[in-house]
Amino acid sequence: MALTVSIVSAAAEVWSGEASQVIARTTEGEIGILTGHEPMLAVLAEGQVRVTDATGTVHKVDAEDGFLSVDHDRVEIVARNAKLA
Repeated sequence: MALTVSIVSAAAEVWSGEASQVIARTTEGEIGILTGHEPMLAVLAEGQVRVTDATGTVHKVDAEDGFLSVDHDRVEIVARNAKLA
């Protein structure tokens, strides 16, 4: 089973696809998300989001001013500014 991940900025979709892991920086600290993670909503802190896809490739996205939500193995990250690093 995999996570379905969507990262969008105010201007466009930055990255989407299936992943085995997502690591993001929130205002409460860094968080790692795997399949089966409990539902949550968090405020993003400025920093890098790292998404490991099914092949093991790590995609890095610089993001700031937004939020992250997790529900039923779906991770959505919405940021005012986000771009591939």
